[in-house]
Amino acid sequence: MKRPLYFAVAATVLLAATACTADPTTQVAADTGGVNTSADQKRVEVKKNDAAAALLPAKIRERGTLIVGGGYGSGSVPLGFYADDNKTPIGLEVDIAYLVAGELGLKPEIEVTSWENLFVGLDSAKYDVGFSNITVTEKRKQKYDFATYRKDDIAFEAKKGGTWKVTSGKDIAGKTIAVGSGTNQEKILVDWNEENIKGGLPAATIKYFQKNTDTYLALSSGRIDGYFGPNPSIAYHIATSGETESIGKFSGAGPTLQGLIAATTKKDSGLVEAYQAALNAAIADGSYAKVLARWNVASEAVEKSEINPPGLPITN
Repeated sequence: MKRPLYFAVAATVLLAATACTADPTTQVAADTGGVNTSADQKRVEVKKNDAAAALLPAKIRERGTLIVGGGYGSGSVPLGFYADDNKTPIGLEVDIAYLVAGELGLKPEIEVTSWENLFVGLDSAKYDVGFSNITVTEKRKQKYDFATYRKDDIAFEAKKGGTWKVTSGKDIAGKTIAVGSGTNQEKILVDWNEENIKGGLPAATIKYFQKNTDTYLALSSGRIDGYFGPNPSIAYHIATSGETESIGKFSGAGPTLQGLIAATTKKDSGLVEAYQAALNAAIADGSYAKVLARWNVASEAVEKSEINPPGLPITN
């Protein structure tokens, strides 16, 4: 049954990908807050932008397809997940991929994989691009090129009614916290933990789960004190569950820099300029704003796409 293309409760909604390795067929959309989860998505469509398409390598233009890696194998509602038919990839990141492919005059081929295998696929050029809530970091810039398209904020989530708040790294001392492996949230958490240990504070215990459902089961049962993840995903869960609250929010790139999410490709692949041009064309023609509004994440919009801007710094 088709549901309306809007969220009835959440004001900011986006479940962002963490490192998950589960079989992508094992988890389909659960509580999606009123968003359309059918295979018939009626996506925002665009016309080919000739200037952007001209920046593509000839072999990609001749092939006529854009092979997109999505690292949300176990399902991240509504970032990237399977429709009600349990086979059609849908979500915000999928819609952005369709926009970019359309502006470039290409047909998108969405290949859902695990977070870890997404980067393996980019390294081997199996995928032309990754659209999977990938944050720009200085370490990743050593291997990949980025064309930005969305802001990145991260937050701590805990059971409702507690007194614990996180305003700085010192506030995680002695706590048990879940985080996605290989994410920028993990790096920030590990760095904070190391600083606390050096300063004589109790170490935090870091936990990893394959699926978001496992994380929230651990949170509700008290096996963890909190979850550190993308802010929009946490806002979505808070709005739909009614059992948790946000206890601290930060930029995904650290205290002095706004984190950014980007289309990601193998370094020096010759593709990033085309992605930037396609994204800027979508911003200019209004289709980008329509997609973000469709998923109720307009607050994360950027004014323009940038290539390889400053990202989460390397501290070790």
